[in-house]
Amino acid sequence: MTSDRRDAEPVPSARRQARAVRLGPRSIAALALISAIGVMAFGWPLLADSTSGLAHSKDAPWLFAALLPMLLAVVVATIADTGLDAKAIAMLGVLAAAGAAMRPLGAGTAGIEPMFFLMVLAGRVLGPGFGFVLGSVAMFASALLTGGVGPWMPFQMLTMGWVSMGAGFLPGPDRLRGRRELVMLSVYGAVAAVVYGLIMNLQGWPYIAGMTSGVSFVPGDPLNENLTRYIAYCLATSLGWDLPRAIVTVILTCTLGGTVLKALRRATRRAAFDTPVSFAPAPTSGHRTRQTS
Repeated sequence: MTSDRRDAEPVPSARRQARAVRLGPRSIAALALISAIGVMAFGWPLLADSTSGLAHSKDAPWLFAALLPMLLAVVVATIADTGLDAKAIAMLGVLAAAGAAMRPLGAGTAGIEPMFFLMVLAGRVLGPGFGFVLGSVAMFASALLTGGVGPWMPFQMLTMGWVSMGAGFLPGPDRLRGRRELVMLSVYGAVAAVVYGLIMNLQGWPYIAGMTSGVSFVPGDPLNENLTRYIAYCLATSLGWDLPRAIVTVILTCTLGGTVLKALRRATRRAAFDTPVSFAPAPTSGHRTRQTS
């Protein structure tokens, strides 16, 4: 009796690995455009004259109106580049709903926001393009769930999208596993949690009045002097929320990260986003095998 050796051969590792949703030229262009608009939306108040009467409470609706079609453009560009199907959209919905449901667990109390670690892990497994859309959609859903709708919401969507997108650019997506990967994700999650708070401070800091000149924005002053006041403002106000957010992200990544990564990679392998879809003609009746008695 002979045995088929092909059954005993190991499956190549490339077939077992979960492939992130790759970035094509259209996806890169869409992400670059939306990120450039986001940077301008956050930074322009530093260069605007105080007598202009402009504030984020006025420009936020316009940013939100531009953000939604551009998010759709990222999704459409990714579909055009990679051929994503309903399975990817379903996974996006499930992860966004999970992230939105996790946010009220801490409700921002003392910076306890457990959704950060999930956004980082999902961006790591599924790639930067998918991660950006996921972070933005999850933040939008969580704002509706918690009633946190306001001028700050489009800025939160952009910043969370950047957090999840950055995780997709981390090195070694196909090689790095185990403890080293968790350490890398923990460090990134901690840094991203603090940077998230620093970026979001730009949304309201130029318009907060009644503070001392040592931490308040002074229109017309040189940019470096205003940035010095901005750093002092962050240290005096938001650092008490940013550091606990970073600590919670590190703890959750170290304790639950391995399990969540395995689940995400298993789901990504089964979904086979990078497998091209082909349709074969159905067999004709003449090719069917008939049994004779």
